[in-house]
Amino acid sequence: MKRPSLESLVQRVDAQRPGDTGGDTIPTGFGSVDKLLGGGLRRRDLVLLGGDIGSGKSALALGIALRVAQQELGVALVSGEMDEERLMERALAVEGRVSVDELRSAKMSDQTRAGIGGAAVRLRGLPLTMLPLAGGDFDSVFEQLDGIRQLSLVVVDYLQLVPPPSGGKGGGRPTQDEDTALALRHLKALALERRVALLVVAQLPRFQAERDDPRPTLDDFGVLGAAKQHADVVLSIFREEMYNPGGGVEGATELLVLKNRNGPTGFVDLYFYRRWMRFEDMLDPDR
Repeated sequence: MKRPSLESLVQRVDAQRPGDTGGDTIPTGFGSVDKLLGGGLRRRDLVLLGGDIGSGKSALALGIALRVAQQELGVALVSGEMDEERLMERALAVEGRVSVDELRSAKMSDQTRAGIGGAAVRLRGLPLTMLPLAGGDFDSVFEQLDGIRQLSLVVVDYLQLVPPPSGGKGGGRPTQDEDTALALRHLKALALERRVALLVVAQLPRFQAERDDPRPTLDDFGVLGAAKQHADVVLSIFREEMYNPGGGVEGATELLVLKNRNGPTGFVDLYFYRRWMRFEDMLDPDR
């Protein structure tokens, strides 16, 4: 069984041109992120994205989902916090560079309305499926992925709302950490089974903003060390303005790569337009 797999790998490598990414690589659409991650996210990888409350975790996850879908790659966004209508409202705000409040109140200039119309055209027909995370058990939630064609990326928002899989340890009621650690193991298995990149937003239960350096660490993810063990890539968001008002550039964001099983760690600079809930690459800004 190993020989055909090795031969196909060598053939794929030989067929690549300099600068090409393999079929297993899914560009995030953020140039600096893709450069650090060797081209982007990889199929069969479990990627965690954490950050403090209000840092923009969900906004970045949605931004990545939109940019991947715009490459005509199938994306499923499984959300436990917003229904499809709210998610599309947020997506329209991100793409149209307008605040959600302006959308809801319809208080927009003609220029803004034109921008929203253009954003709606770009969003219409994208291979982006939005699914609920709430309700049911682990298997029934992710059975919703059946039938989605050419699925490349699954985004889950967020880890602590994933229903625990069956088959946990016996001998008493499991703790929240035990449930979440089991969910992480099953999410990794799901990425392998469906050959997708699985991006999971996560809260940081052990994060302490008062420490000398409030940048998130791997230990902040908690869940009995399961993040260290099962995740292939661990990302976290740090915005200095949240902890040092007036001392950091408003919107300046470090996206930290805390773990990268197949490459380097480090960080890239992003910019967060809070009004639009939109991230852009500082070194490769959108035009």
